[in-house]
Amino acid sequence: MGGILRIYRNDWRNVFKVPVAVFLIAALVVLPSVYDWFNVAAVWDPYSNTSGIKIAVTSLDEGTTVKDKSFNIGNDVMESLRNNKSLGWTFVDAEAAHNGVKRGDYYASIVIPADFSKRMTGILEGRIVKPEIEYTVNEKINAIAPKITDKGASSITTQISENFTETISETVFTALKQIDSKFQSELPIIRKVEKGLFKLEASLPEIETAGQHVLKIEEQWPQIHASATRISKLENKLPEVEKAGLALEKIAEHWPQIANVADHLGELQDKLPKIEQAAQLIVQLDNHFGEVEQIMDKASEGLAEANKVVNTALTALPKADKIVTAGNDFVLELQQFLEKSNAAFEAVPAALKQNIYLLQNTENAVVQLAELLQGEDIDLQAVREQLESVSAQLVSGSNVMDHTLSLLSALNTFSPGTVTNAEIGTLKAVNNALSRQTSLVNSLATDLQNEGQPDPSNVKQLGLKSGEGNVAISKLISEYEAATIPAIKNTLEQISTAAETTATALEQVPDRLSALGTLLEETMAAIEFGQSSLASLQQDLPAIREAVHTAASGVADKTQSFGTFVRDTLPLIQSSLPVAGEKIQQAANFVRQDLPAVEERVHQISDLIRTGLPRADKGVAVAADMVRNDLPILEDSIRKAAATIRQIKDEVDLGEIAELLGGDIKSKSDFLANPVVLKENKLYPIPNYGSAMTPFYVVLSLWVGGTLLISLLRTGVDTEGIVYKRYQLYFGRLLTFLTVGILQALVAVLGNIFILKCYVVDKVWFVLFAVLISIVFVTIVFTLVSVFGNVGKGIAIVFMVLQFSSSGGTFPISTTGHFFQMLNPFMPFTYAISLMREAVGGILPEVAIRDCLYLILFGVIALLLALTLKKPLERYIEKAAEQAEESKLIS
Repeated sequence: MGGILRIYRNDWRNVFKVPVAVFLIAALVVLPSVYDWFNVAAVWDPYSNTSGIKIAVTSLDEGTTVKDKSFNIGNDVMESLRNNKSLGWTFVDAEAAHNGVKRGDYYASIVIPADFSKRMTGILEGRIVKPEIEYTVNEKINAIAPKITDKGASSITTQISENFTETISETVFTALKQIDSKFQSELPIIRKVEKGLFKLEASLPEIETAGQHVLKIEEQWPQIHASATRISKLENKLPEVEKAGLALEKIAEHWPQIANVADHLGELQDKLPKIEQAAQLIVQLDNHFGEVEQIMDKASEGLAEANKVVNTALTALPKADKIVTAGNDFVLELQQFLEKSNAAFEAVPAALKQNIYLLQNTENAVVQLAELLQGEDIDLQAVREQLESVSAQLVSGSNVMDHTLSLLSALNTFSPGTVTNAEIGTLKAVNNALSRQTSLVNSLATDLQNEGQPDPSNVKQLGLKSGEGNVAISKLISEYEAATIPAIKNTLEQISTAAETTATALEQVPDRLSALGTLLEETMAAIEFGQSSLASLQQDLPAIREAVHTAASGVADKTQSFGTFVRDTLPLIQSSLPVAGEKIQQAANFVRQDLPAVEERVHQISDLIRTGLPRADKGVAVAADMVRNDLPILEDSIRKAAATIRQIKDEVDLGEIAELLGGDIKSKSDFLANPVVLKENKLYPIPNYGSAMTPFYVVLSLWVGGTLLISLLRTGVDTEGIVYKRYQLYFGRLLTFLTVGILQALVAVLGNIFILKCYVVDKVWFVLFAVLISIVFVTIVFTLVSVFGNVGKGIAIVFMVLQFSSSGGTFPISTTGHFFQMLNPFMPFTYAISLMREAVGGILPEVAIRDCLYLILFGVIALLLALTLKKPLERYIEKAAEQAEESKLIS
């Protein structure tokens, strides 16, 4: 590898030592690109410049007249060509056209003869003679021009044919349009008659059946006559029917109230066990009501005693300002106070518990008020009174909750955690519920004063809040029984024994005495609420006792009778009532909506029977006679007519005739002149011919560049006394050739992209593919010269000529001879041009990969050729070179 690189470095060092060598290398790099650029520029867009191809045009047409209509097709053609810029149409006389084509002034000439229009329109008069156009072309001037002029001449004949066809067809369709106007006016009548006849034929079975019915009616007419007479007598019964209908309407009018009562019967049956249980409880309550009075009296006495005890404790409470002055005497006094206040402390839990239960009564009153407001047909006066009562209870209860919170806070001062935050939260929830209920009750009271009716939203909210309050009170009771009472008792015991430690913590005494005072004051407030509530209940006890006794009297017997009725009768009522209601409603609807019409119809039928029955007798006799004698003949005629119309329809479609005669004349004429539209889809579009030819000229220039390299540069290496191996000599000089070849490729393709602005979809791949192709080509030509010497140069040139013809670079390979088609798959040009076209038009990966692999294969074959044949042939090649030099002409 070192020897190869040494040769490569020496080559470029030697080049840069000699300015002329640098110039020659630069020329070798640029010359192939110049060849490429000039050829691409020359063929950039030849088919858009065909207006420079002059064609002489002459019209000798004299025109003609057919059926009072004049034609001069030659003049029409000349006029259309004046606006056609696709070719260089030149309008001259016949002699100038002939001489100009002969001299080469015009590439071709077109002469329209004098009888052209006459021959063209001969078909309209029964003469079919094809007209001719004289087309003369000078094929000596240029090989491609005749092909272009041929296309121009063909376009003229095509245009004349299309215009003539369109004109003739337009004339024919115009005549048919006139016929169509009459046919269209008669077509609806034809369709109507046809449709009516077919419909009548389809109805023949029904007509026959109807005829049989007529005969049957004739047979049964005596019975029908008697029945009609009885129907006329029905008119006399209508007043009784109207009376029954009025009664039925009254039942239907009151049916919603009946159904409403029935809807609640099911609930009554479900609640029957509770009703019986409630009846038993009422009896028991009546029997033991005296005990209730005793309990109330005992509770009232207990609260009075507790009030007295707590009041005494408050009076005996030492003053905090004695702490500083009294010292130890104060401790003794505090101990005596606590011993005397034990009874007051013991009253605290009981008073709180009693107040909580009284608050639950208040919540129950709120629930009852909410249910009363949600009912139907409420007594507003009773509601107002209950609102006032409940409002007062709520205010009192809210105050009690405030005192209870203060009392429990005071207990927490003595012993933090006596009442937990959760329990305090429950108390606050109850207090918030009482406050919100108070606000709602006051709002409802205002509604009744201002509007006379409670606001439904406030009623709904009161129902929700009363439920929330009940839940909170229930939770409070459960927590109070389980945790709060033991904690309060424990704290009060601690207070009683607090004096023992007071001597060592006098500084804490003022705060605790203040809390103790608060405790006793809030206990006093709780006791007062209990006394007030109990007093109110005691005032109501006589009335409650009277009501309970009245309810208990005979309640057992009445409940048993009521239960038996509900169990036996209710299922029957519930199952039958909906059906009965539906039937009654249907009957009532009939009475309201249909009965008047029925009555009117009965009157009409009675009148009809009295006046029309004699005529009906005669009509039935006539109809029966027609069915027997005339109907068979009529049926046979209808079937024959329908069969004839079907036969005509099978042979001729009237709709198709109407459609053919009518329609748009212009569009039909245009269709006949141009029946087919070519829809062109361009796959991998390339906008101009020069860009399309770029792959061919780039590949050709790269081969030419390689040929120039082997013509101007030596393949042999001056070793300067250094011994190299043959493969080092080969690859060392090959690297130099490849470097120049890559530069040739880069200059060529970059010039195409940036100087000529060739259309290339994948520019990067365009450059890389060109570099690959240059490497393969340079390897091939270098190998040919390196192995075969001057003979190799000739082989490279012959190889280029064969590839030029067999690669399909200009014309499709299928248009060439069989020999060149055989060579095509074995030529590097074939795959090099295909690969460059992929980059220009858009890469299809499988095609690009295939082309790259083939090119690499050609390069590998060249390398193998060099490595295997260079040594065996070297002696013969050198000998041949020496003999050539002896000619003093060949180097």
